[in-house]
Amino acid sequence: MPSKVASCVLQTIRGHLSALNDLARETNAKAIIHTGDFGFFESHSIERISDRTLRHLAMYSPLISTAQKDRLLSPDNTPSAIRSTVDISLISEFPLLLSGQIKLQVPVFTVWGACEDVVILEKFRAGSYSIDNLHVLDEATTRCLDVGGIKLRLLGLGGALVQHKMFDNGEGNATIAGGQGTMWATALQIGELVDTAQRVLDPTETRVLISHASPGREGIIAQLALILKADLTISAGLHFRYASSYNEFSVQADFEGFRRKLAVGKEGFDKVWDTVKTQVDAVIDQNQRVLLDKALSVMERIPSLQPQPGATTGTGEEPAWKNCWNWNLCDAAFGSLVLDIKEGRISAELKSQGFNYAYRRTATGNVAQIPNSAVSSLSNTTPTTNPPTKGSTPAPVENPVSPLPKEVKSPLVGTSPLISGKETPKDTQIKTNGTTTPSDPASERADRGYKRKERRDRKDRDRPERETKEQDKESAEEKTDATPATASDSQPALAQSGKATPVPDDGAATDGPEGGLRSPVTDSTGTRTPTSRRPYRHPWTLFLRFLGPLTDSDLQEFFGGEEAGVSRVTIPQSFQGRDQRIAYVEFVDQDKMKVGLEKNNEKIRDMTIEVKIAHERGEGGERGGRGRPRGRGRGGYTSRALGAAGLSKRNGDAPRGGSGDNNKTGGDSTSTT
Repeated sequence: MPSKVASCVLQTIRGHLSALNDLARETNAKAIIHTGDFGFFESHSIERISDRTLRHLAMYSPLISTAQKDRLLSPDNTPSAIRSTVDISLISEFPLLLSGQIKLQVPVFTVWGACEDVVILEKFRAGSYSIDNLHVLDEATTRCLDVGGIKLRLLGLGGALVQHKMFDNGEGNATIAGGQGTMWATALQIGELVDTAQRVLDPTETRVLISHASPGREGIIAQLALILKADLTISAGLHFRYASSYNEFSVQADFEGFRRKLAVGKEGFDKVWDTVKTQVDAVIDQNQRVLLDKALSVMERIPSLQPQPGATTGTGEEPAWKNCWNWNLCDAAFGSLVLDIKEGRISAELKSQGFNYAYRRTATGNVAQIPNSAVSSLSNTTPTTNPPTKGSTPAPVENPVSPLPKEVKSPLVGTSPLISGKETPKDTQIKTNGTTTPSDPASERADRGYKRKERRDRKDRDRPERETKEQDKESAEEKTDATPATASDSQPALAQSGKATPVPDDGAATDGPEGGLRSPVTDSTGTRTPTSRRPYRHPWTLFLRFLGPLTDSDLQEFFGGEEAGVSRVTIPQSFQGRDQRIAYVEFVDQDKMKVGLEKNNEKIRDMTIEVKIAHERGEGGERGGRGRPRGRGRGGYTSRALGAAGLSKRNGDAPRGGSGDNNKTGGDSTSTT
């Protein structure tokens, strides 16, 4: 019997290690692949974790209840209070796994994530720590699984991708790097992974790149997948509620778009490399030089648009452009990916908890009332259906009567050759991109003559049909005039919206040329879609005011960059072209925005930064700190977003240009509910 193996793939278990056994039982998994934030912490790790990282770990820990998080992460709690409250049992179950109180029931293959203790990983690499069924994948360690008729080669790259830290080892001893409870990938780590993959290269294997950073977001990771000849990639997400499955062909407009993503990654690395090249060359040894050269070869791996010598295709495209498949996973608390390997085929099943939209039912904003509308409630039980009724098949009607009024023609008439019954002209050759094939002038004159003859012949063929339709229409009108009392019974009643619908005169030309497409005449029962000139504002946005010029990079570094959830920084320009003293910073979710809000009144280069939640004008606060509040205070998307985040607005705003009282929000005071 053919073998069948189910592998469960997930990311960010976040120290809840006992859940691995539960998940293996639920999915009947024979092995588990994990993509980072495993929870490599022990009791002595707490003192090495920075205040910001410790708060982040407490915020997303599945070992802390929601009520306890609300008390622990209250704005009134100082970092020292949080540190005195949090112990290792609230962060990770790794000590229980290390002592044997928790035993892994199936093999677990994992890389480390962005929030781990580098000291613990160094102990695994040195052989001081060893746990049954736990296999840490790193740049020098690879595993090959012979399952389901294939050989699955697992290659791993741990840590976040932070380009300006790729030549900084932090507290790491060799090629890995980390410090203060965080870990990041290095150039030497990438170079050694390439060296390992080249040494174990076997064309009979199926290669899987497992990384914490996503190749969908990071061009360098996508370049690494090309160098490693990866067939599949599995990576972690940024607290996503849904997993994604894609190849580059499905998300890029064209091959040049794929190359552009890789070029952007190379450009960012080159800026860092040009800055530190002299210092690095002075301190690396012979072996590190080999690894560095391999890392630099990754950055140069950008496919050419020109056909390669001996290429089988005319375009010379990189095969991975269509053949390499990528999975980006959601947090383990929200879902997982199950790979079912059977007879050499890898099937995938994604399970995601998804977003919760139930809060919209309690929204207090304006709700448009739609006339003649009703809400149907669907039961959670299986609907019952009546058994089919046996009866004779009705005889076909020679001229079926349309259920629409006589004045309404089907929108499909005249739009398709198959529906209209007309022949498709054969005088035009269409290319795959929708353009016509050019021809010489003589053939064009012949084509025009042929087209005129075709139109005349078509009119002659369609003339009897048009005359018949006109006669039917006249007879129907005469019948309607003769029997006005029964006309309403023969036509379906239309729902009235309370507004009169203009009806065209009989003589109005509503048909297109030769009786083509005709707009249906109906009585609308809907409401007009409201429009607004207000631009879209991301709901998790902070407003900043400062006294001197700052750049996007300054503000990115101030809030902690992508690791702290910053998705965009905007510094608007004044009409005079002078540097503004305000900025907007967008975050990926409300929790990250709350953390960023605590930066209020902190300093950049001795300059105090005022931080508050950005509001739309007319929604209970100043937008960008300028202008007076407008509107009637009925709320909008910001009010709903604050409610979903557990925030509420208090009465009163801080004076313009000041930070208010001791609240850290600066303007509108917020409180956790």
